[in-house]
Amino acid sequence: MKEIKGTLEHITYQNTENGFTVAKLKLEENKSLVVVVGIMMGVQIGEMLICHGEWKEDKRFGKQFSLQSFEVEIPATVNGIKRYLGSGLVSGIGPALAERIVEAFGEDSLEVIEKEPEKLRSVQGIGKHKLKRIIQSWKEQKDIRGLMLFLQNYSISPTYAQKIYKVHEGNSVNKIKENPYRLADEVVGIGFKKADEIGRLMGIEMHSIMRIESGIEYVLLQLSQQGHTCFPIEKFLDEAAMLLSVGQEMIHDRLAELVVQKRIMIETQLSGNNAQTLIWSRQYYYWEKDIVEEVKRLMDAPILPTLKTEEENLTKQITQVCQKLKIELAEQQYSAVQQSLKQKMHIITGGPGTGKSTITNVILKVYQQKTEKILLAAPTGRAAKRLGEITQHEANTLHSLLSYEFSIMNFRKNKYDPLDCDLLIVDEASMIDTFVMQGLLKAIPNHAQVIFVGDIDQLPSVGAGNVLRDLINSGSIPITRLTQIFRQATHSKIVMNAHRINQGIYPDVRIDKDADFFFLAQEETEQLRATMLSLLSGRLKKAYALDPMKDTQVLTPMNKGELGTQALNEAIQQILNPASTFKNEYKRGLVTFREGDKVMQTRNNYDKNVFNGDIAFIKTIDPQSKIVKISFEHDEIEYSFAELIEIELAYAVTVHKYQGSECKCVLMPIHQTHYRMLYRNLIYTGLTRGKQLVIFLGTEKAINTAIRNDKAQDRYTGLGDFLKHEHSAAFPPIKIIPMLGTEAYRTWIMAQEGMKS
Repeated sequence: MKEIKGTLEHITYQNTENGFTVAKLKLEENKSLVVVVGIMMGVQIGEMLICHGEWKEDKRFGKQFSLQSFEVEIPATVNGIKRYLGSGLVSGIGPALAERIVEAFGEDSLEVIEKEPEKLRSVQGIGKHKLKRIIQSWKEQKDIRGLMLFLQNYSISPTYAQKIYKVHEGNSVNKIKENPYRLADEVVGIGFKKADEIGRLMGIEMHSIMRIESGIEYVLLQLSQQGHTCFPIEKFLDEAAMLLSVGQEMIHDRLAELVVQKRIMIETQLSGNNAQTLIWSRQYYYWEKDIVEEVKRLMDAPILPTLKTEEENLTKQITQVCQKLKIELAEQQYSAVQQSLKQKMHIITGGPGTGKSTITNVILKVYQQKTEKILLAAPTGRAAKRLGEITQHEANTLHSLLSYEFSIMNFRKNKYDPLDCDLLIVDEASMIDTFVMQGLLKAIPNHAQVIFVGDIDQLPSVGAGNVLRDLINSGSIPITRLTQIFRQATHSKIVMNAHRINQGIYPDVRIDKDADFFFLAQEETEQLRATMLSLLSGRLKKAYALDPMKDTQVLTPMNKGELGTQALNEAIQQILNPASTFKNEYKRGLVTFREGDKVMQTRNNYDKNVFNGDIAFIKTIDPQSKIVKISFEHDEIEYSFAELIEIELAYAVTVHKYQGSECKCVLMPIHQTHYRMLYRNLIYTGLTRGKQLVIFLGTEKAINTAIRNDKAQDRYTGLGDFLKHEHSAAFPPIKIIPMLGTEAYRTWIMAQEGMKS
């Protein structure tokens, strides 16, 4: 292996995700410039590098030094130090200030910053606050550099260094050495498998207690990402044994200890003659328990005397509001309004066209005669905006209403600092997951009345749980179920077909040029894609004056496959936002982000106040600063290239990701290639996202398959039974299967055969 030494003069290219870099190095021995290629994350212009590797001849770019590893020497010359400090390495020091620091301290400049930073106060432009910023940044860069070099040994992308540092700061390396499995919990993008790989390289054994306990918690985390708050214990043992490649008995041995430590919970829920033993992670167990306690607290508390109204006056108030709004309530609607006004908590559920918006508006107008303390909220920004437009009253997202604080990973509003309201109306309540519901209920004052409005036949929340359905099925909160479709809605094929699908009936696909729903039969995937692209590239705009970017959304059941989001996004991007010399780009893996692209936030980022499912457009991409400006409905947000892991193209998105949002026009492929995701509630949800026009493209067979399949993917939750039934907290006996090939397994097999005979 060869060794070269020189000063880093220029970084030609750098992939911020994996650290792959093309750079120019000025050799110390003869001052010639050479090209160095390899993983070099964290290097700065002006640094002296000692590089180990081999010389190679590239057919296109000529002679290059292929890097295997490198070491950094802090620059020693005045010019080297000047370039090093002026490179943007230290927050608060630019080229001009770097010049003045080097003028003052010469070759000792870096030693002064490291050991005697107070001396910097003598340099013009460095005051008390700037000095503090420089000291903090210098320490942070030093710690991150050490962390990057440590991570490099275990093939972890250096981009994770910043995230790990945020959690453990200068103690990051020691924390990883203590327990590498903590990375799976603490750092987005590092799953258990990667942490396990690091653990094995660090010499941690397969049967290590640390590994098995971390594996148990990781499996529960994975299950929560599939929507489960808990899981049947026998199925859990299968999942954990498969992941960890150890016998179920080893996992079982750790469960009791984790229960003692309250890191997990195991209980047997008793429903009549049926008993089921379930396992929870600590947080989901207590969140579900908290929901039960808060519902009971609110239901037991009395309504404010000033909000109570005699039956006769209540009827009069509702009638007056209806006359003012020029509407007439049907019997079901009137009952929903009346019960909501009289009861402490009420749930209103129903499909499209059943008048949920009308009811909400009437309730609001009646209450406005009694109190000004009314809050309206919805889970997503778009749903909140729509609620505000319908009611002409300010509506907030739940996260905004509850003042989510990133630093504490929780809501500022709680039982000690409750919401200031007499009435709270929450729309799109089927989208509320377990975490948000427990936070919301805790922040509602005792006296307040609460109304949840939603459609339980839609897909459940993206986050874990099936809260609205559990609350309805438990009977713990009074409900009104709206079933009548109103005359104006019967003219909409979107509405009528939504109800047909929900009842297991094939939709009306007869051609009607004035209709708001069409089905285009397409057997071949290539033809289906071509038809969709034709619609987006001009036909929809010509026929309906629909903007293909802002007014139209492609929804698909899956991410992968010919008709999945990945393939469709690439195809649609080429049509609606093709490459241009006038548009900057950034490539991450197989995805190219381009100025003008339609994108979606894929996870909640409370720091930036953007949330999973938010749609936006890329405004600018700056290759120099590595900053992307993305325009959301509420604000323009900056992302570093490394943070784009949270962003994906959104010309086509999954139905799950688009919950709570609406668009003027929805295009939805439904094809046999989606067979694993063809569920009734999925195509029902997709259909009801369109406001003016919905077009299904695909096959009758696929639509039939989805309609017949009303067994949507089960979600295991404990909330429903906590609300209804007794349960046993004792650690139950658990049936386990010994590991194949062991003496215990042979004994178990003999016992099974003996039972059969």
